[in-house]
Amino acid sequence: MLVGRAGRGHGEDEDPIPRLSCPFSNASTPLTMADEVQKTAQADEVTVVDVPDVPQPEKSPVVTEVAAKEPPPVPESDEEPVKPKTKSSDAVINGDDDDEKIPQSGSYKEESTRVADLVDNQKKAVEELKVLVREALDKHEFFGSAMPQQQQEPNDESFKEEAEAKDQSPEEESIGQVESVDTEEKVAAEDDGAKTVEAIEDSIVSVSSSVQPEKPPEAAKEPSEAKVDPVPEDQKKDANKVPPQEISIWGIPLLADERSDVILLKFLRARDFKVKEAFAVLKNTIRWRKEFGIDELVEQDLGDNLDKVVFMHGFDKEGHPVCYNVYGEFQSKELYQKTFSDEDKRQNFLRWRIQFLEKSIRKLDFSPGGICTIVQINDLKNSPGLTKWELRQATKQALQLLQDNYPEFVARQVFINVPWWYLAVNKMISPFLTQRTRSKFVFAGPSKSADTLFRYIAAEQVPVKYGGLSKDGEFANTDAVIEETIKPAAKHTVEFPVTEACFLTWEVRVVGWDVSYGAEFVPSGEDSYTIIIQKSKKVVGCPEEQVVCNNFKAGEPGKVVVTIHNPTSKKKKLLYRLKTMPTSD
Repeated sequence: MLVGRAGRGHGEDEDPIPRLSCPFSNASTPLTMADEVQKTAQADEVTVVDVPDVPQPEKSPVVTEVAAKEPPPVPESDEEPVKPKTKSSDAVINGDDDDEKIPQSGSYKEESTRVADLVDNQKKAVEELKVLVREALDKHEFFGSAMPQQQQEPNDESFKEEAEAKDQSPEEESIGQVESVDTEEKVAAEDDGAKTVEAIEDSIVSVSSSVQPEKPPEAAKEPSEAKVDPVPEDQKKDANKVPPQEISIWGIPLLADERSDVILLKFLRARDFKVKEAFAVLKNTIRWRKEFGIDELVEQDLGDNLDKVVFMHGFDKEGHPVCYNVYGEFQSKELYQKTFSDEDKRQNFLRWRIQFLEKSIRKLDFSPGGICTIVQINDLKNSPGLTKWELRQATKQALQLLQDNYPEFVARQVFINVPWWYLAVNKMISPFLTQRTRSKFVFAGPSKSADTLFRYIAAEQVPVKYGGLSKDGEFANTDAVIEETIKPAAKHTVEFPVTEACFLTWEVRVVGWDVSYGAEFVPSGEDSYTIIIQKSKKVVGCPEEQVVCNNFKAGEPGKVVVTIHNPTSKKKKLLYRLKTMPTSD
């Protein structure tokens, strides 16, 4: 699934949805190859390891469109870019593809999710973003405008103006009364000339009392009291105060605990720790989730028609859940028609993709230091390519949503069974990618797909169809697999010691097969005879790369010897594991 990151300079994952390439960022759905390269390079900053299987063409029709993309921002790492290794045409044709020629992954190391591990300016950015989020929650700004008008607290300045307006009329009325009294006294003094000093003093005191708001005259007091709210100021503020919004994203309440810091870090990293830009992306994501109805969508039953297209299976060597995106499934005309034939079906596909991603993300550990990203495996074998317009439209829309709303959910993007033209596109765009981006992307052609997967995922966690030993049966994904290399044109033996009577079960597979396999029991006693368990026979490769399973009941000490003859000129990868149970016989 393509989990995208919300932009590189515009967003990253993903991956899950875990993307077809989604986050699982992160993070999407089956994607058209050209579109996916463009989008994933922006959406999930994930590095490029080139493992071509065929000669590279000089030009590609997709190159112009991708190369015209805006160059990414300055790399976050000071390390020199890792130059992808390539094979010559002769090496491909002659099959000279020794293990040493398989490019290693870049030097990318996943960033810490602990705030204490950040540098000072990054810690400051986290605190600033938390302040902005707290203010937005207090003012109810995440969903459209702020609080409803009737619920908003009055502005301090407007409140003062209203108070002054309320007191204005009584004061003017009081002053008018005083002036009237003063005038009458003067007229009386002129008429009879008997005005006394006491009368003048009384007049002055009366005027002074009227202009002091603290001690208004009785006449002015009554109308003022009629208009003033008798409720105390503290109670008045409490009555108008609205509780902050409570918002959760991927099941994590914002600002409730340390898990929220991990969420905020994803948005900050998606915008290179630019606080205002990260906050804007966060607000848009929260609003989109409400409009799209994410919480309701997670509970809906959208069927299982696409379970083989995108699925989670096992974990990588670092503990990240792994999401497989299988483009070749859309070669089925029936499935393609059911999924993309009209707009309604394409929208249903989009909803299914988002639902899958949401369910996968909610299983992650968002505690500081926990695993909160996904590894994306994108199988391009039999991919429909550029000709399926409906698929391109649907996946383009899915990628955009994942890129905008699921930042930094992809730990690594691994592309397997990659055709030559896809490698050509990658070769052209890689110079424009940052070191951080190149370190997350890995490309492998058909002959190197299994070996590339084993670099990141243990063989017991890799599905049988991709070269591993993970399948239903007596062995579980936790039963470790031993890996060995069979030299060209050589016989290789594996011995299982038997010290007591027991029942042995083992599984063996050779990646690519085209070798001969046999097994026998050799007892320790001189008078005992060797027992053939499996006659030597040639095992050829098949679409599902079958696993050879054998068991043997040993009644005496000895050893089981497995012999594999590799007649080819290529090295072979041998995988096997053993389980024993004691018997009473």
